[in-house]
Amino acid sequence: LYATMPNILTVTPSLGIASVRDFINAAKESPGKFKYASSGIGASPHLTMELFKSMTGIDVVHVPYKNAAQGVTDVIGGQLHASFFNLPGALSNVRAGRLRALAVTSAKRAEQLPDVPTVMESGVPDFEVTVWQGYAVPKGTPQPFVSKIHAAMMKALAVPELKQRFFENGVAAAPMTPEEFTKFVNVETAKWQKAVTISGAKVE
Repeated sequence: LYATMPNILTVTPSLGIASVRDFINAAKESPGKFKYASSGIGASPHLTMELFKSMTGIDVVHVPYKNAAQGVTDVIGGQLHASFFNLPGALSNVRAGRLRALAVTSAKRAEQLPDVPTVMESGVPDFEVTVWQGYAVPKGTPQPFVSKIHAAMMKALAVPELKQRFFENGVAAAPMTPEEFTKFVNVETAKWQKAVTISGAKVE
């Protein structure tokens, strides 16, 4: 593992929705009315909203895109209403007021947006999603090579300039040992099996 980030629930400003509770109430009043963007079926924004739907009882319609930028553009333009975008992809538009941020999915508030509450703070208990990135090598790769790659990554992640660049883009450096990362992946796999089942996502 080398980096983590939250997703961020955003809506088009023209909706007049200012909080997670407002969004839930509006969605319950008009089932199927609101459409949300994702960067593709089975991607983190898709599964995050499906988990959110299952925990809040709302009905919103999924509109998958080939990439996140297209979804951001259409939520800004009001063609779609909401999305759980990865924080790096939404940060500049939130700061510019083109997207309205309702909540982040992490357990704690994002340092880049300290005034934006978490989903849990906003009244959805135990809702936590962390997006993560890591390196993997083919099974059976000799341990000396694994150790060498890992050591190089740890050295890079300790560079202050890289940490600052990560921070500016809504990402946190998150170094782990290969053994810790293996356990982490196993826990994440089990956690997301439910969301994948709920979403109906299939391998294509």
